[in-house]
Amino acid sequence: MARSFPSARHRNLVFAFFMSCLMSLMMSAVITLVNTGMDSGYPLRWLSAFVIAWAVAFPLVSLIAPIAHRLTAWTLKQSDENK
Repeated sequence: MARSFPSARHRNLVFAFFMSCLMSLMMSAVITLVNTGMDSGYPLRWLSAFVIAWAVAFPLVSLIAPIAHRLTAWTLKQSDENK
């Protein structure tokens, strides 16, 4: 049986999953640290902020990624034309 590659839709959802997870994880860590400082309650505050951030980021990345891809292609095309 031949192995089929994932569809573009599945690839975009997996990308959105990982991109939103990693960005939410890093950004919530930094913002929580800046706003509340490092103490014994920091990990729990960070986890709480991460869960909220990821719940917002995943659908946003799913919607915005195609726009960002088109803007990237347009920008690079404009850059190539100006050479």
